[in-house]
Formats: sequence, structure tokens, C-alpha cells
Amino acid sequence: MARLPLTHLLPSGGDRIARGREMARTAADGATDVLHPLITIVRGLRMMAASGRRRWAGMPKERRGPALFLTAACLLLLALVPYGPPLTLITVMGVAGWKGRDRPPVPTGPDEAEVRRLQSLYEALVPHFAVPEDPSPLFTHGGAWSTAFADHAFDGDGRLTRLQVAYPPYFPDGEPAERARIEQLLHAKSGRGREYLFDWDEEGNRLLMTVLPPLPTDIAAQRFVTAPGESVLGFTDDGAVPRTVPVATDTGHRDAPPVVWRTGARSTEPHLLVAGRPGSGATGLLRSLALQALPYGDILVVDGSGTGEFAALAGRRGVLAVECGLAGALAGLEWVARETERRLIEANRARQSGHPAPEDTRRPLWILCDRPGVFGHLAAAAGRTDPQDLLQVPLRHGRAARVTVVVAEHLDALDMLSQDVRTHTRARVVLGPASPAQVEAVLGVPPHTTPTPDVPPGRGYVRLGTAPVLRLQVPATPDPYDEATGEAHRRAVLDLLPPRQDTQQAYERVPGQEPERTAGQVPAPVAAEG
Repeated sequence: MARLPLTHLLPSGGDRIARGREMARTAADGATDVLHPLITIVRGLRMMAASGRRRWAGMPKERRGPALFLTAACLLLLALVPYGPPLTLITVMGVAGWKGRDRPPVPTGPDEAEVRRLQSLYEALVPHFAVPEDPSPLFTHGGAWSTAFADHAFDGDGRLTRLQVAYPPYFPDGEPAERARIEQLLHAKSGRGREYLFDWDEEGNRLLMTVLPPLPTDIAAQRFVTAPGESVLGFTDDGAVPRTVPVATDTGHRDAPPVVWRTGARSTEPHLLVAGRPGSGATGLLRSLALQALPYGDILVVDGSGTGEFAALAGRRGVLAVECGLAGALAGLEWVARETERRLIEANRARQSGHPAPEDTRRPLWILCDRPGVFGHLAAAAGRTDPQDLLQVPLRHGRAARVTVVVAEHLDALDMLSQDVRTHTRARVVLGPASPAQVEAVLGVPPHTTPTPDVPPGRGYVRLGTAPVLRLQVPATPDPYDEATGEAHRRAVLDLLPPRQDTQQAYERVPGQEPERTAGQVPAPVAAEG
């Protein structure tokens, strides 16, 4: 009998095996479709059992007995209720089916566009973090970005909101210039128009870049919960300061982190300098400080702009004067210098005699100077004394005499400020759009974030002495007499103003005559001649 060649037997056997596998796969798919509800319920029961075991393991031992008793009582009650067991079984099966249902897979990791953005950013950092002498460089052209970027996050528009970069140990992260190069590159590659915070971990060789949300602007002028001698300059980021105060907004009440400036005899920064562009909110900050200081002290306003921004304060109780002219500014500031000397003398006499300082020497006195450089030009043209020279005594001895000086000036006119003003105003605020160099020139250190070109009024940075730089948003305190002011903000400012009083300026009186005054009212020295 002739035998068939092996080459004729193998193809037929292979076809039968392939057909058998296809039939088995089809049968398995059909069985899966038929048994899919049962598989879903079993999966849900397994998940419910695992959840129950976790709850039982995490339950304190003293609560396990009552829990078992309550479970047994519920089961007994269900067994006695008509149709209780079937309804319980149906409910358990329904819950198991819901928990065991197929869920769409959650996408993990960056998508294709985000991978391209991360790779592009990695390639841009190679010239800054790579050196030829490194045998195993972390950054190389064509390398994998995942080796250097430990953490990242994107927003809905596909732009980076968080990035953690691991850099080599030999990078000079202690040099500000090298840091600035990396921060500028990350800022440009991640998207302009946003404010970035760069946190350098020099010990772990890590750089964390995060996008900061804009500070809220819905806080208006109001009574803040502060102690005497404390003033709220504005509000900053959550977690930046270890304190919050309740504030009222259009949407309700909440707690906000304030930037509190302390004045008085124990203050380390008794005087404040505010710098900003026109319309940045510097005058609003002075107005806010005046409203906070009036319940506890007296204020004298010297308005060099002459636009009537402080007209609402004129004639109010506690407001000694609002001077808008050169003669009035000279008279008022000369009175302040003499009043500071008088307070020091009276307090010294009281301490030598063993008595407490007089009441009128302990009442705070605030000097608010808005754009004093304008008076410098007028005084030079008229051949008179620069009003800033009269601030020398209050600036040097104001802390002991409880005299606080606040000066506001434009960024492009800071060179018009006197040396005493620049030296003794160690609390600094920069408002409005400003370059990092301008912020550093005022605060002494560069900003800790990337300034944005478009900011709302009252937005800026603050530094109290040698403390860290903080972002700042000043409470909305507009001029209530301005037609552009909204009704809500106008009413908020007017409600904080003290009542009017029909009195003359406190520092104007006839030489040699001492007018009668109530308790706490400052004595009135002689007005300046001319």
C-alpha cells in the first residue's frame, strides 16, 4: 500500500487544529457573553467582601462586639419581615452588580501633545544642566525626559501647571544668576502671562515649579480682626503666613491669610514705603491704612498729587488735616517734628519720675505722605525747605514716640525721595506691573515669583524688613467721592469713616496760648511761619 507524502499530511492537520482553536475561541466568547451578568455580580461580591474585611480590620476591638450584635439584629429583623430575604438578596445582587460593572479605563500619563511639550522642555534644559566631563549625564540631547522630570501636571489647555525637575549636583544652584537663567527658560517654555513659583531644594537637587492662582480681589474695606498696633496691608497666598482672619465678601464669609504690619514701640519696621505706577493702588493702600488707624489714633495726610483722593477724610474725627499745598505740608510736617520731640521729652520725664507716660504721648500718630517728591520740586522753585527734610525726626525717633510714617511714591520717581526716607522705611510694598529688577530695587531682593504684565489694582509684593517676600492684594478701598466707584465699595468706605467735627487744624493756634483739649488729644504746637 502506497504511503502519502508527509508534505500532504501536515497542511490538513494544521487546518483542523486552527479550526478547532477558532471554534473554542468562539465558544469562550459566547459563554462570556452569556455569563457576563454572573461574572459582574461575582466581581462585585468579591469587592464588597474585600471592603468589609478592610473595615473590620480597621475597626477598634471594643467596637467589634456591638457591630456584630447590630448586624445580627438587622438580619433577624429582615428574616421576620414578609418577603425580607428575597428583597435582601435582590438588593445585595443589585449592589454587587453596580460595584462590579465594567468601568472605562482611566487614562494615565501624558498624552502625545504633552509628551512633545515635556521633551521640548527637556531638550531646552540640556545646555544648562550638561557638561562634557559628566560620564553619565542626566541631561543629554535625545535623552528621555522621564529621567529628569519626576512629577508633572497639565491644565485643561495642555499647559504645564506643575513640574519637578531633578538636576545634577554640580549645578551652581546657590548663585542667583544661574537660578534666574533656569527660571526664565522654564517661564518662557511653559507659557507666559501666568505667575510661577520656583522652589529650589538645594539638598535634594530638585526644582519644583508651580503655577500660582491669582489672588482674590473680592475683599473690600472692612473692620479686620486685629489688635491695636496691627494693620492689615492686604492678603496673600494660603499657607504663606501662619494666621487667618475672617473677611466678608460678595459671596459670603471666609477666612483669608492677611499680611499684618505691626507698628508701635516694639515694632522692628515702624515706617512703610509704597511704590507703584499710576493707578496701581498705592493711594488705596494709604486710604485703607487710614481707616484702620483712625479708631486708635490720629492721622495727618500730606497729598502731593493734589487730585483730592483724600477729600473724604477731611474734617473727620481723628484727622488732624489733609494738606494739598506746599505751605500746608510744611506747616503740618514741622508740627509733626515738634510733636515727636515733645513726646520724647514728656515720656523721658515720666520715666525719670517713676510715672507712666502721659496719655497724649501714647496715642498713635500716623503721617501719610502721598507723592512727597512733588513738593520737593515746588520747594526748590520757591527757595523753601523740602518737606521731606522735616520727616527726619519722625523717621528716626518715631517708634519711641509712637509716630508712624507711610510714604507712597511712583516707581519712576523713587530717586526724588530723600536719604532718610529710603533708609528708615524698612517695610516695603511694590504695587502694579513691575519688572523683577524694579521689584528688587525696592524690596532689596528679587521677587519669589514671576511678575505678570497685567495685574488688578492693589496687586503686588510686600516685604517687612528682612522677612521673605510675599504676594499681596490690597483690600479694595476706592475714593467714595469718585463717580467710577461702585455703590458697594462706596458704602463700605463711608461706613468706616468716623463722624465729622467742626474744628480747626490741630497744629494751628496762637503762639503762647494753649487751647483746652480733651483727654487723648495731642497738644498743638506753633504753626510754621510763612
